[in-house]
Amino acid sequence: MADVQIPATDHPSFTTPETGLTSAQVRERMDAGRTNAVEEHTSRTVGEIVRANVLTRFNAMLGAIAVAVLATGRLGDMMFALVLVLNSAIGIVQEVRAKRTLDRLALLHAPTATVIRDGEMGEIPIAEVVIDDLIELTTGDQVPADGHLRISEGVEIDESNLTGESDPVSKSVGDEVMSGTAVVAGKGYFQARAVGEDAYARRIASEVKVFKRAHSEIEHGINTLLRYITWVIVAITPFLLWGQFRSLEDGQNWQDAVTGTAAALVGMVPEGLVLLTSLSFGLAALALTRRQVLVQELPAVEGLARVDVVCLDKTGTLTDGNIAFDELFPVDGCDPDEVTKALGSMAHQTTPNASLAAIGEAFAAADGWHKAGEVPFSSARKWSAMSFRGEESWYLGAPDMLLADDDPLRGRVAELAAEGRRVLLFQRSGQDLDGDGLPDDRRSMALVALGENVRPDAAETLRYFAEQDVTIKVISGDNPTTVAAIGRKLGLDVGEPVDANTIGSEPEDLAEVVETTTIFGRVSPQQKRAMVRALQANGHTVAMTGDGVNDAMALKDADIGVAMGNAAQATKAASQLVLLDGRFARLPNVLGEGRRVIGNIERVASFFVAKNTYSLLLAVCVTVAGMTYPFLPRHLTLISGVTIGIPAFFLALGPNPARYRPGFLRRVLMFSVPAGAVTGVAIFASYLTARAEDLEVDQARTMATAAALVVALWILVVLSRPFKPWKGLLVGVMIAMAVLAFVVPFVSKGFELDTDASALPFALAIGVAGAIGVELIYRWVERAKFAPPRERRRHLPTS
Repeated sequence: MADVQIPATDHPSFTTPETGLTSAQVRERMDAGRTNAVEEHTSRTVGEIVRANVLTRFNAMLGAIAVAVLATGRLGDMMFALVLVLNSAIGIVQEVRAKRTLDRLALLHAPTATVIRDGEMGEIPIAEVVIDDLIELTTGDQVPADGHLRISEGVEIDESNLTGESDPVSKSVGDEVMSGTAVVAGKGYFQARAVGEDAYARRIASEVKVFKRAHSEIEHGINTLLRYITWVIVAITPFLLWGQFRSLEDGQNWQDAVTGTAAALVGMVPEGLVLLTSLSFGLAALALTRRQVLVQELPAVEGLARVDVVCLDKTGTLTDGNIAFDELFPVDGCDPDEVTKALGSMAHQTTPNASLAAIGEAFAAADGWHKAGEVPFSSARKWSAMSFRGEESWYLGAPDMLLADDDPLRGRVAELAAEGRRVLLFQRSGQDLDGDGLPDDRRSMALVALGENVRPDAAETLRYFAEQDVTIKVISGDNPTTVAAIGRKLGLDVGEPVDANTIGSEPEDLAEVVETTTIFGRVSPQQKRAMVRALQANGHTVAMTGDGVNDAMALKDADIGVAMGNAAQATKAASQLVLLDGRFARLPNVLGEGRRVIGNIERVASFFVAKNTYSLLLAVCVTVAGMTYPFLPRHLTLISGVTIGIPAFFLALGPNPARYRPGFLRRVLMFSVPAGAVTGVAIFASYLTARAEDLEVDQARTMATAAALVVALWILVVLSRPFKPWKGLLVGVMIAMAVLAFVVPFVSKGFELDTDASALPFALAIGVAGAIGVELIYRWVERAKFAPPRERRRHLPTS
């Protein structure tokens, strides 16, 4: 038999006998599906991750071109297809890696429950709990289902995971307990009345199942380019193909027309930019993982750098959720040393609740103070007591239960409570303990102030965000006065805290108050979500941090959701970033990586868009002129590799602490489109000159390649500014590689370069003219980009 007696009761919810369910009743409920088993997702499935990274516009465009080249049998011209494979692989590997990390964490922390069945107690996985089970609760247990208490021996529940309220809630017989909460004191038994998907925590979690990918301005800009490029390719391909067939010369066949068309189309697709963006995100995610930050979606690396408002949940973010001793206030005329001895001895000679445990960490047990008797804490009377051999009896509890109505000490209690502190009163009596009775000779000895344990790195992190012009909003389910006190301790300008019970719960109701208020208390999960939406409607980019199920909906709707490492699975699944060690101080690392990625991708994006521009211009020119395309795919591989691919890779990984500025695509287009147009004119001029001189098509293509390399290398020069030694070395190596491609016989043969072309110096001269044009464009753009608006319109020169 179970070594516990569950009393009989007339409570309508208590239908299970004191011996628990029988095996037959358990099987019946399992067959009916009334169990605690739920489909728990830590993130997207592997299939969903693969589909999201493979079925993209970019892959469709490049894949179609690759199939066309494959049909010609010229596999040497298919090297561009490697970008397609690598780009998909980077995204898949990172997201699957993040998923497996969360899966391992979920398995490591899989909880169990102790139930009474057939009169015996046993431990089972929480997924096997069924409706009407009798379940034991002890300190440290997670409540596995919703139900009502049948026995309560001082049970206190931490419901902050659901409500955000950090104060433990005392529970009596008949009170409701909810899944997702935790027992912080006492012992009890409850009967499950809602399990699985019907439980409260699961109902909240079900609202965040729909996956929402983090917004990325870089991805959005690239996708915008791809969308326009797709329309251009669809429109121009028939004319380009027709032009290539029309311009076929003796000895050429349909394969030449198809590969010429493919070369033109590949040049229009920014395949290197897409790959480099994925690679930059992936490497940043890897660096953050080493700092205990798990990136579930690659764009989230960039996302935090764009954020201008961070919404924080107090419990679990600014504080670690544990109660801590704050300060002792001895009453006038009392011996502080005696008070500390009594407090320490009381805390160390009992099974402490959360408050006594915090006191025990502050005060040691005194020598010679041996317990003679005890009255354990009760949620009904709100105090506990202990007597010591040779000493008097001591009482610790809520001041409103131990103080007379007219006691002047109530004023001091009110003052401390207004500062957000939790206050206990410590009294002594010369009489022996008498159960629930309070002796009349009690004398107040001290007020004990408790608070939440503030994370040691929280203040520094908040200062960092303030320096970066990021606004902080603390949104908590706790008392607003308590939240404000924590914020004040951390150096926040808390202003006037707002009790969310006094405001609405729709985004339109909150539009004004979310702008003017820093501290919000007693916020419901629905209001947290509405506040995030209200801030977004006001034009802000919002990050939300949290660890409770009550935070999951807000995290899902935020631009960037950040979950703590100990967060509920539903909360982690709704977030883009997980702080594995739960340290809020990790966020500046994410912001730094995001800035580096944004700044460097903006720099190197100009390489690729310039190439797309001159490729499109060349496609139009050769189609109108009825000429063969000036490059083979392998020529473009050389040009792209030396002037874009290799240097862009190193430039994308360099340090870049510049702050984020909106307008990524506009700034890229300001330089790259005119620079690409100048490059295209230089290439076509070289090619046209060679054809006018009746040079062979291979010689003409060599001239075009030489001109392209000169202009594109100068684009590399201007985009590498300001120069540092490693950048100078990089440019020098790229120039050397371009020269070697022409002077090393087997290399030039592999790229089909005819180095005997007599007009090659003329092509180089055209390239130099193009480089001068690029330099002039760069200087104009730099003046226009950084001048104040009025000066920008007038194009005034800078000093």
